[in-house]
Amino acid sequence: MKVFAIRLKPNDDLKQYLKNFAIEQNIQAGFILSGIGSLKQATIRFANQDMSTVLSEKFEILSLNGTIANQGLHLHIALANQQGQTIGGHLDNGCIIYTTAEIVIGTIEEFRFQRTFDEQTGYQELEIQYSPFSS
Repeated sequence: MKVFAIRLKPNDDLKQYLKNFAIEQNIQAGFILSGIGSLKQATIRFANQDMSTVLSEKFEILSLNGTIANQGLHLHIALANQQGQTIGGHLDNGCIIYTTAEIVIGTIEEFRFQRTFDEQTGYQELEIQYSPFSS
């Protein structure tokens, strides 16, 4: 396993930054080991909703989970507002960093993650390819 540790700065877009990072580092099969920080705007898609919701307030990032690859991302985020109430859902573009985000990403060389359309779900879903002799 290879590990990357990154820090995002104020006004970075969390999802866009991670997407660009995966492409720049040619990450074929990655996953979030740890993700914390703060947002000044959150854009998340809630369960069983077609559209994302933009929340313009400050949040603590409690958790960031999911898969990351140069072929696409699938990330979920859990947030707490100023009263400690939690909310979470599918990470979308428009999650803007307030002070920082500290992200640790692991990668596995033997796997390739791709996103392909699944007729049953109607979404781009994870397709896992295994190659034991990859380097």
